[in-house]
Amino acid sequence: MASSSIAANRTARAILPVSIHLPRERRLTLIALVGLVFFTTSGGAYGIEPLVGAVGPSMAVFFLVITPLVWSLPMSLMVAELTTLLPEEGGYYVWVREAMGRFWAVQEGVWTISAGVALLAMFPVLFVSYLTYFFPSLAVSHDGNSASAFLRWLLASLVTVTAMAVNLRGSREVGTSAKLGGTIVLGAFAMLVAAWIFWGPSAGATFAVIRQDWGAPKSGALLLGISYAVFNYSGWDNCSTYAEEVDRPQRNYPLAIGIALVVMALTYLASVVAGTSVSTDPKLWSAEAGWPAIAQALGGKWLGALLAMGGLVSTWGLFNAQLLYVSRLPFVMARDGWLPQVLAKMSPDTAVPKLAVICFCVLTAIFAALSFGSLALIQCLTYAGALTLEFLALIILRARRPAAPRAFRIPGGWTGMAYVCITPLAFAILLVYATLRDWRSFPGQMSVVAATVLAGILLYFAKRNTASTDKG
Repeated sequence: MASSSIAANRTARAILPVSIHLPRERRLTLIALVGLVFFTTSGGAYGIEPLVGAVGPSMAVFFLVITPLVWSLPMSLMVAELTTLLPEEGGYYVWVREAMGRFWAVQEGVWTISAGVALLAMFPVLFVSYLTYFFPSLAVSHDGNSASAFLRWLLASLVTVTAMAVNLRGSREVGTSAKLGGTIVLGAFAMLVAAWIFWGPSAGATFAVIRQDWGAPKSGALLLGISYAVFNYSGWDNCSTYAEEVDRPQRNYPLAIGIALVVMALTYLASVVAGTSVSTDPKLWSAEAGWPAIAQALGGKWLGALLAMGGLVSTWGLFNAQLLYVSRLPFVMARDGWLPQVLAKMSPDTAVPKLAVICFCVLTAIFAALSFGSLALIQCLTYAGALTLEFLALIILRARRPAAPRAFRIPGGWTGMAYVCITPLAFAILLVYATLRDWRSFPGQMSVVAATVLAGILLYFAKRNTASTDKG
């Protein structure tokens, strides 16, 4: 009986929140949070091009219409409720820990860290791809030119270093850069859509092209299509990990998430329709060519240059915002005793876990050598697993704490909860099905995912006897 009491006390101490006390002028405002949510989840339509190239414009439009309804909206509602219920540093790691205990919290942390590293590495790769519009010699060489590959990797690493410098200064500086970057990116896509309206083919001709593509055979497109769609419509939960650095989080999180969701969905759909009006060539709809080449075909070199410049701003802003959220995970896990205590150190003035930021940048530089498609698949699979745990945490916490104060509650009672939880679960099952069907085509990526799952299990059993005291 005494041993049970001791175990209970240790567990209770383990779930104490990590308190951060920043003055209000150092906290993220609503507009800054909107900018960060925008760059955590979207950053504009950059990165959507490989979806069109992989599955064709008709299926791409289908994914762009259906994914917000079955993936993004349920996820954003879940995040809004849980963030206002538990506005703590660590976000979804804390949700799972409170609802399901230490084992699943560790799995949540490890899986999301793995997904975060893969996601971080995508953006420097995309940055260099957009830079090739101005410097064609940087394009991917198919003749085995190692010098070109090294230069691309070096430039990707430079992107990592500059974003690291901003993150080391604090979340307020990251939020300020997100506001400016979001204005530039949305302005570029607004010009693309305007060019289509005034100078491009008619809407009727454009939608005829999309309809005609529907019946074309697309071998192996399902897994890639879902992976790219999930990649481009995910990340709503990631903005929760720095909740204690946000001014009035219970009020500002639901507002920021709602604004960002509407902006993202409209930007994706309008931009893809406008781009499809001039070309459906997979060589243009790719990470290597993308929006700059599509915009040039629509409006000339000036529009191509504008979209290329927007791509540079977007991919840098995406990396900057992702680095902010993912660096808080090892910090909180270290405070709980699962990771080395040196990762639990933070700046008293800015609340920045500096070593965690630096470690992620080093890992990003290593993973940036992989292809965009490989990184998207790794990120998608590990993220889907972690997200499933978050929805389970939502159900458990709603049942366990029905009267707990929340600034936002998913409407519709348990009917609303069913929509929020069942639709993403069905989407995740479809992803698993597509993975099992096509896994032989991606053995390397599947090995990384398997290693991640094994690492989470081993970490828990290696640390379970020591990681349960308050590390604050």
